[in-house]
Amino acid sequence: MGLGVLILGLVVFLGDHIFVTRSDARTAAIARLGIKTYRAIFALVAVLGLALIVWGYGLYRSHEWIVIWSPPDFMRHITIGLMLIAVILFTAAFIPSHIKAKAKHPMLAGIKTWALAHLLSNGDLGSILLFGSFLGWSVYARIAAKRRGDVGITTAPAGWTNDIIVVLVGIVVYLALGFAFHPIFIGIPVFGR
Repeated sequence: MGLGVLILGLVVFLGDHIFVTRSDARTAAIARLGIKTYRAIFALVAVLGLALIVWGYGLYRSHEWIVIWSPPDFMRHITIGLMLIAVILFTAAFIPSHIKAKAKHPMLAGIKTWALAHLLSNGDLGSILLFGSFLGWSVYARIAAKRRGDVGITTAPAGWTNDIIVVLVGIVVYLALGFAFHPIFIGIPVFGR
């Protein structure tokens, strides 16, 4: 049952986000519903999809673990390093900086890096579905953005203060994810095992 719920959650969450890339359909929905109603529906569908993903993955991990391949132990270290980059990129999406300007779409770059990092160190079916789906979606979303002429942020503020803030906040979030979130909520320690 867990895999089914996980797949349903992925379809709902990523389907909601793929709809956004369809500018004609999105524009028509906003015209019909109004921007506030559209955003509320988008948010509710995204939260529902995310809840199904978390619930389904949790059920799968406790009852249906299906190993496809066993990654070598050193992949764990590569994943840990890539995750620092992923978190810094994700953080850059919210703070104007040279990092944000260079990455153009830092949130998508962060999601791609996060998904790839986890695919390298997880060889079970549920993880491959989860992280592979997010990697596929983020590649699609970046291509869709480029095709519609959305070049992202291309200018950076003067100075490097915001870049230092992005890196420092990224490191703090990375450490919080590694030392608190991942071991407590995922049940797998990141550091020191």
